[in-house]
Amino acid sequence: MAAKSPVMLLLGFGPNVGHHVSEAFASKGYIVARASRKIKEEESTATRINIPIDLSDPESVIGVFSKLKDTHSFPSVVVYNAGAGIPPNDEKDPLSTPLANFTRDLNINTTSAFVAAQQAALGFAQLSPTASKTFIFTGNILNTTTIASLLNSGVGKSATAHIIQSAAIAYKDRGYKFYYADERNADGSPAYHKIDGAAHGELYTHLAQGKSQGPWQQTFVKGVGYKHFPSA
Repeated sequence: MAAKSPVMLLLGFGPNVGHHVSEAFASKGYIVARASRKIKEEESTATRINIPIDLSDPESVIGVFSKLKDTHSFPSVVVYNAGAGIPPNDEKDPLSTPLANFTRDLNINTTSAFVAAQQAALGFAQLSPTASKTFIFTGNILNTTTIASLLNSGVGKSATAHIIQSAAIAYKDRGYKFYYADERNADGSPAYHKIDGAAHGELYTHLAQGKSQGPWQQTFVKGVGYKHFPSA
C-alpha cells in the first residue's frame, strides 16, 4: 500500500542524533521508520515505525527495505546513523585489534552502510521525480585523520566516505543525493562526543529538501550549517 506521506528510514536510532533526526523529519510530514538493535516493534505508531535490526549482519538491511516496500513505500530519504568502534587490546597498538572485532565493526560501519546505499538507490529509481532521493551517512573527522585507539571506526568512516563520494558523482545526473555528514566546531576541530542532535536534524532536513547534489562531504557547524574546512 503506497504511503500518502514520504518515508524516511533511519538506520541506527539512539537518544541524541537518531532521536533528533527522526523528529525533524516527522515535523516535515514524513513517516519515520526507525531501525536499531534495541528498539521495540510493538511501540510503533502510524507515523513512527520501529524495526529491530542487527547491523552487524548486512543481510538484515535488505529485509528492512523489503518490509517498508510491502507496508508503506520505498523510503525517499535514508539516514545511516549507526557506528561501532571497539578499541584494540592495546590502545597504542592499532594492530592489536582482534579480527572478530574488526570484522564486526566493519560490517556496522561500512558493509551494512553499503547495502543500505545500494537498496536506497534501487528504491529511488521507483519513486516519483519529485521525491527527495537523499542518502545521508553520519560520519566524523576520522575519514581525514587517524587515531590509533579508533582504528576500527576510522577504517569504517574512511571506506564509507569513499562509497558516498563515488555515489554522489555517479548518481548526480539521476537526481539522487549522497552525503557524508561531519559536525565540527567553529574552528574546524572535531565535535567528537559533543555532537548536537538537533543540529544534525536541521542539516539533514535541509539536505533532503535540496533539489540537487551539494558537496558530498558535509562538514557543518551548529547554528551555521555547511562550512568548508581546508582539511575536508
